Amino acid sequence: MKLFKDIFPSNRLYAIAGGLVFLLIIGYGFPAIAEVAKLAVVATGGVCVLETLILFLPGATIDARRIVAEKLSNGDENQVTLELENRYHVGVSLTVIDELPAQFQIRDLQFHITIPARKGTALSYSLRPVQRGEYEFGQIVVYATSTIGLVLRRIRIGAPQVTRVYPAFLQMRRFELLAISNQLTLAGLKKIRRLGHTMEFEHIREYVVGDDYRTVNWKATARRNEFMVNQHQDERSQQIFSIIDMGRVMKMPFGGMSLLDYAINSTLVISNIALKKGDRVGLLTLTKTINAQIPAERKGSQLSKIMEVLYNQQTNFQESNFELLFAAIRRRITQRSLLLLFTNFESLTSLHRQLPYLQQIAANHLLVVIFFQNTELWGIQREKATDVESVYVQTIAEKFSFEKKQIVRVLRQHGIHAVLTAPEDLSVNTINKYLELKARGMI
Repeated sequence: MKLFKDIFPSNRLYAIAGGLVFLLIIGYGFPAIAEVAKLAVVATGGVCVLETLILFLPGATIDARRIVAEKLSNGDENQVTLELENRYHVGVSLTVIDELPAQFQIRDLQFHITIPARKGTALSYSLRPVQRGEYEFGQIVVYATSTIGLVLRRIRIGAPQVTRVYPAFLQMRRFELLAISNQLTLAGLKKIRRLGHTMEFEHIREYVVGDDYRTVNWKATARRNEFMVNQHQDERSQQIFSIIDMGRVMKMPFGGMSLLDYAINSTLVISNIALKKGDRVGLLTLTKTINAQIPAERKGSQLSKIMEVLYNQQTNFQESNFELLFAAIRRRITQRSLLLLFTNFESLTSLHRQLPYLQQIAANHLLVVIFFQNTELWGIQREKATDVESVYVQTIAEKFSFEKKQIVRVLRQHGIHAVLTAPEDLSVNTINKYLELKARGMI
């Protein structure tokens, strides 16, 4: 029964069968043609049996293996490889179908290849997940046929395979490599000259030629009867907190990903950059309650801890409680810190509801509010208006875009730093703001 279950006619066989049926129909009036058609049917059947025996010989099969990472990076292209090996003594033509996780909604991924006898090959493709969570791959399905090409054998290989999609660690590594190679400008990051002296005392040492005379410690010089200078080092270890609003305003999708996932990916990137800069990083997520908090630290495991917490963060589609956020920051973050608040305001009205709490937070910390441009409106604004309705639509789109700029102006009037960014530029613009504030000695 299994043999018949895994045998399928090929397109070539369908074409031949159609031709034979045509000959048999014509043969009713021409006995000679009818005899030829009958012989052709018998011959075709014999060839099909022969090819079936070739395809189902004991030990003759196709081996396949899927190579996919245990963790996939959300919003990035992730490589998947299929390794195939032909165990037949003849060359075979294959149609390879990989059963992808349901989240991708891809139903037409298949490869058509030919593999010589006893040889192997590899196929590669990439997947871009747009939401975090568990993804289950199915089996690898192979349809094999010989050079005759009348019969297909279906071979199902492997067991279902589960992998997890985490925040964009590939993007994080890409920025890290650019930073190491001093090529951050390639990603759109600005070179910012460090201003002033933000230095803390380290120790006293003997004067050497070339030292700044302003660093001479005259009391130590008098005691030792030789010039002594103060050695300073940059103040590096500052507290950086990423605060993610997980309310309903962050579920708006752009490019297949929600604003929440853009914010989560950016949080991972900026946390890694800040750790490389010697700062302590922490995390806080907010909806109606404080969902998660990680104290600011510089431990080697801090980034992994942040990634694991971010992996499980989901919105409950409620409006976030900024009053509770202020209370939590006041109680739990006692040292002046840089707070990067990822949220979204679509109107001045929504901003004014939360502005009193943002002002109170900014009174004790360096607050940066990071929110999003509605890039879907750009296309509407660029379109040529052809009727009254399109004029109204363009006017409304321009109103919303202008209101976003007003939100930035209002925040800055109240001493709050603001970053208005397109979702796809979030990581670059966030890093630029962090580097700017650090260069100006504000943290």
